[in-house]
This record gives sequence, structure tokens and C-alpha cells, in this order.
Amino acid sequence: MQPTLSFHGAAHGVTGSCYELEVGDRRLLIDCGMFQGSKSEKALNYGEFPFDPATVDAVILTHAHIDHSGLLPKLSKKGFTGPIHATPATIDLCSVMLPDSAHIQEMEVENLNRRNAQRGRPTVSPIYTLEDVTACLLQFRSVEYAAWTTIMNGVRARFWNAGHMLGSSSVEIEVASKQGEPPLRILFSGDIGPGHKLLQADPEGPRDIDYLICEATYGDRDRPDVTRDERRRLLGQEVTHAAKVNGPLIIPSFAVERTQELLVDLFLLAQNGDVPANLSIFVDSPLATRASAVFGKHAEEIHDGDILKRALASKNVRFTETVDQSKAINKLNGHYVVIVASGMCDAGRIRHHLKANLWKRNASILMAGFHAQGTLGRLLLDGASRVRIQGEEIKVRARISQFDLYSGHADASELVSWVKDRVPVRHAIFLTHGEEDGLNGLKGRLGAVLPEISVILPLIDDAFQIGQKGARQVDLNKPLRLKPESVARLDWHNDLSKFLIEVSETVTAAADEKSRAVIIRRLRRALEADQE
Repeated sequence: MQPTLSFHGAAHGVTGSCYELEVGDRRLLIDCGMFQGSKSEKALNYGEFPFDPATVDAVILTHAHIDHSGLLPKLSKKGFTGPIHATPATIDLCSVMLPDSAHIQEMEVENLNRRNAQRGRPTVSPIYTLEDVTACLLQFRSVEYAAWTTIMNGVRARFWNAGHMLGSSSVEIEVASKQGEPPLRILFSGDIGPGHKLLQADPEGPRDIDYLICEATYGDRDRPDVTRDERRRLLGQEVTHAAKVNGPLIIPSFAVERTQELLVDLFLLAQNGDVPANLSIFVDSPLATRASAVFGKHAEEIHDGDILKRALASKNVRFTETVDQSKAINKLNGHYVVIVASGMCDAGRIRHHLKANLWKRNASILMAGFHAQGTLGRLLLDGASRVRIQGEEIKVRARISQFDLYSGHADASELVSWVKDRVPVRHAIFLTHGEEDGLNGLKGRLGAVLPEISVILPLIDDAFQIGQKGARQVDLNKPLRLKPESVARLDWHNDLSKFLIEVSETVTAAADEKSRAVIIRRLRRALEADQE
């Protein structure tokens, strides 16, 4: 029987990575990530899996980022009992990232239930708890790069360094065929790292495969070709600008890898005198603190590991643990730098830092990576003049800038080069982990240099039979969990937030009390008419 490959996440979007490979009665997952972005997408985290977790034999995890690993505890909670294969560094990072994810969920659900009680709405439960995470972590199994590992009967895998973050991998899978026939060879790219990556080597991978599943996050754009020294200089300019206006520089950042890269560059800038030598740098993320300890443990495995250890020990750098310590930062006056989770401004402590500083003209917000559609970070980058944070309306006066030179993802040219190094790809390339522009951009570029290879853009929950004669889409007769037009799009909640802001602005701008009353009366009539 030909294997069936299903795409349960990161299909026309950049979160929720999860691919299912069925081989006869055996079932393997590659990644099991959490959805981020709009409320419609995040709702998938709470729903049922599109498969029975108890029937999954094994999981392969490409790396520790939550959009790839974040639903593993739920998978175990719902009945999965098999092994989770990952590199040693990925396991170490998951041991701090997954408990942090559970803690954030429990805290946010507690706050939500408090508001729901006030509004007379039903309470909700977190996706999983710390207890679920503890049980899940016992299922991890360590694998080394370049060594074949038997995953289940007839299926083996080999991990290659993807250059994306500490422990990240592309995964080569071989599925045994009939006697005398060659095995089916499938390569999952995971997330591919860019050139000039501060702490990582260039991405690797095998040649001569049957199918390639490749990420396309930046498939439509090329970044400026800058060296590490040039990137550091440009970061110094951002710090200098914030110092001139005597205000805070807030950097929303993923706690793992990007925070450590930023710390190295800020440390070198201060050491070389390119920014004030006494620059105060706050790392406001318990996860980043614990992740930095993991990086210190693996310092010998990464580039510039010795400099990272010195940066982590610098007297200029302060790691905050408690919520009170975090809130105290916003009571400071003058210039300082805060590196704070989350990278897309969608959860965690970044929310109260933005709430406290977005309205200030001397505050600077430096976006250091990709922001998915529907996230607060994306709204700010798209020029929102007002946003709603935790139910409160905030005027945006701070300087918002994007500094995309720390991204962990290869750009379009680098992706094309990486794919060309994998040829021959005998049957098809599936492009995933990208929004519409990224997917179509990379498809066009690959078509120009590899016209003989079929390039497929699967939708969420699409399934394909894959064999030595090519890929064929199959209908599994299951309802769609999310309509394609709702993936990586602004949803009703984004529209509602924008509408409430517009209503507030319109009523406030009205000439007098009578005019305001007329506006409110018209809105009330429109609502009443809609209910009839």
C-alpha cells in the first residue's frame, strides 16, 4: 500500500506544523505544533485532532519552537503513548519551553475565567497542564545527527542540521518498498536557517530524494545581503536612536535563539564602545532565562559559544523572573533595552510592556522577526494607529520599526539554493509553512530553475498518496477544521477590535453631546435590525 501524507498544519500559514505519514496500519507524525495568529486559528488548539492520537505509533520532532512542538503534551494527554524522537538539544529546550507553554496557558485561562465570571460566561480549561507536560517529556528519545534510527517497522529516519536554531533538524525518512524495489525517500525540511546565522552552521541535507516537504516562510522576498558585523552596526543605530530620545527600546523576541543572538550583539556593541558602556539590558522572560542556561550547556556545539557565555554573564544584563520584577521595569525613566517574549506580541509579558509604552512618543518598538497575520505584532507593523490590549484601547505613538536581520528562516534565494542542493527530487515538492505570497513566490522561483519538478501547495488537512509513480490527492471524507480562506487571515475578532476602535474615535470626534447621541442611536438601531 502506498503511504499517505497529510498536512494538518502550516498549510498556507506559518504555524501549527504537523504532518501525518500513514504506512499501512502504522502512523507517524512529523511535528505537532501549536497554532498562532487569529482567534479562528488558535481555536484549533482546543479542538479535536484530525486523527486518533492513540493510533499514532511515533513522533519525529524537527525542533523545539512551540509552533512545531506545542501540542505534544495534548497529544499524549489524548492517548499517544509512543516515542518522540528529537536531538539532545531539542529535548533540553523542550524541557523548559513546554512547561513554560503550560504555565502561560494556565495563567491566561485563569485571567479569562475571571473575566468570563464577571460577564456571566462559561469557564474554559487550558489545553494542557504542567502535569501533562511532565508525562509527555518522559516519551522523548534522543537521536544524533547523521545516524539512521528505526522509527517503526519498515520506516527509518536520519536527522540533518537545519541551521535554524539549537538542535534544529531536517529529517530524511525512508519507507521500505516491496522486495527488490528501492525505498521511498522523503525529506522534511523543518525550518531552514539563513546565511550569516550567528550561532548556527549552514543548513545541510541529503541529495537524491523522491519527495521534499519544504518551508516557504520567506519564499517571496530577499533580505539585504549583510554581514554579521553590518547587522550589529545597524542594531547599534537602533539603540543609539532610542538613547537620543531618552526612551526605552523594547524588542519583542522569541525566547530561544533570537534572544541569545541579540544579547551577543548588544554585548559586543557595548564592549566596543558603539553604544553606551553602561547600557542596561533586561531579559524579561523566565523562558529566555532557562533557555539561555541550555545554550550555555551546549556552548561547545554552537558558533561563538564562548562569546555567548560572556554575554550571559555580563553585568549589563539582568534577567527578571517574577511578574513584579517585570512590571517594575516600566517604572524606570530614561533609556534602557528590554528583550521580552513573545516574538509575535501575542502572549506573555510583552503585552503589558506594550500597554505601558505604545502611547509614549519617546518609546521605540523593534520587531526582530516574522509576525503571522492576525497577531498584534503584525497589526503594529501594518501601521495600526490604535490597538486593543487586554480589553483596553491604546493609542500608538511609539516608533515602530522592523529589523528582520535576526530571522531564523532562510530567505527566498537561500531556500532556492538549498532545494537545488537536494536534487534530484524525483516526484514532487510540497511547499508548506508559508502564507500565500511566500508560497507562490517560492513556487515561481523553483519553477524557473527546476521546471521539471511538480510543486504542490497543500491546504490544511489535504492528503496525498505518495509512491514511486508520483503523488495523487485523496479524499479522506472528513470535514474541514478550518476553511482555507480563514488561514493566515484577519478574522472576526480582528474586525471587531478595529470596529470598536473606530466607534470610539468617531463618537469622541463628534462635535457635541447631541451628535454623539445620534451616532450611538444609529448603531443601536443597526444592531436591533440585525437581530430581527
